[in-house]
Amino acid sequence: MHPELARRIEAAAAVLRRGGLVAYPTETFYGLGALARDRAALARLARAKLRPEGKPLPLLAADLAQVEEVAVVTPEAARLAARFWPGPLTLVLAAVPGLDDAITAGTATVAIRVPGSDVARALARAAGGALVSTSANVSGEPPPADAAALSPALDARRAPEHDRVPRRGRAAPRARRGGAVRGGRDVPVNPLRRLAPARALI
Repeated sequence: MHPELARRIEAAAAVLRRGGLVAYPTETFYGLGALARDRAALARLARAKLRPEGKPLPLLAADLAQVEEVAVVTPEAARLAARFWPGPLTLVLAAVPGLDDAITAGTATVAIRVPGSDVARALARAAGGALVSTSANVSGEPPPADAAALSPALDARRAPEHDRVPRRGRAAPRARRGGAVRGGRDVPVNPLRRLAPARALI
């Protein structure tokens, strides 16, 4: 990994660990992230996005161990994970007790994946836990495919301080393919090309 990208990932992870929000690149669009175990950050994220109540939040993780911190991984789910992760496959699994309702929306399940994006996985690993992976836009706006398209309305809702960061019963598991596509295919993201414009939202 490029040293500058690694430095910015660590800076973004520090923002997440202190309860901030980070706009970061995935394989497709920019995501808006917070640590899944940080209740105050989840509430801040909902306010920043003007997100309606009652909608579950998808998560991403660095690896299967992080998935197991927030979800019940059945043998069937483990087989799917071994075959398709890292990659665009999202598994809907039973949530572990105590996972915030902002994530589950009362369903007792959580949608989670280990993404193909090296940047997203490195960010979750450095932050120390699974991250929210919702689009980095105000609800109702189109999701941003690059840093230049990050929502001005979302950016305006951040605090003045900000950091520059990288762009880059048990329920039976259900699987779905990653959603953000153009022309029927995933849109690759070059984290170095779009490194500087992304930002953390404190």
